[in-house]
Amino acid sequence: MRCPFCKEDQDRVIDSRSSDGGRIIRRRRQCLICKRRFTTYEKINETFRLCVVKKDNSRVPYDRDKVIGGLQKACYKRPISAEQIQQIADKIEENIFRNFDKEVLSAFIGENVMKQLRKVDKVAYIRFASIYRDFRDAGELIKEVSQAIHDSEPTAQLMLFD
Repeated sequence: MRCPFCKEDQDRVIDSRSSDGGRIIRRRRQCLICKRRFTTYEKINETFRLCVVKKDNSRVPYDRDKVIGGLQKACYKRPISAEQIQQIADKIEENIFRNFDKEVLSAFIGENVMKQLRKVDKVAYIRFASIYRDFRDAGELIKEVSQAIHDSEPTAQLMLFD
């Protein structure tokens, strides 16, 4: 790496840290010639874009902000912090990029969002599922709620149907 001060190409890395959910590596360097320190950032070249294949077989570029937007809507007025939403989005992205190179089905993303929300907050999970699964009637919604409650404590199930 060329030093921004003396323009020499002799340096050593003093410290490396991962940031932005593991997508960027921050390196603190010291020039061996002028002894000054500088910081560089290393990230993946995203010239290619991961495409999301929607239900109608159309393709759109993957957009993390859409995932976060859906999470924020589901978690509205729930005890879930913005940091937790970012962490959930990180987990979803890790799973996407671990399994897909060029195209991912929107269904895969939706199922992963529901899986993560189910672990964190049952109400947020039900909110997201009610839109994502597009329930045809109240019976389907009640079945989903019943399953979510069954996964938590058994006394809540009795309270729901009393």
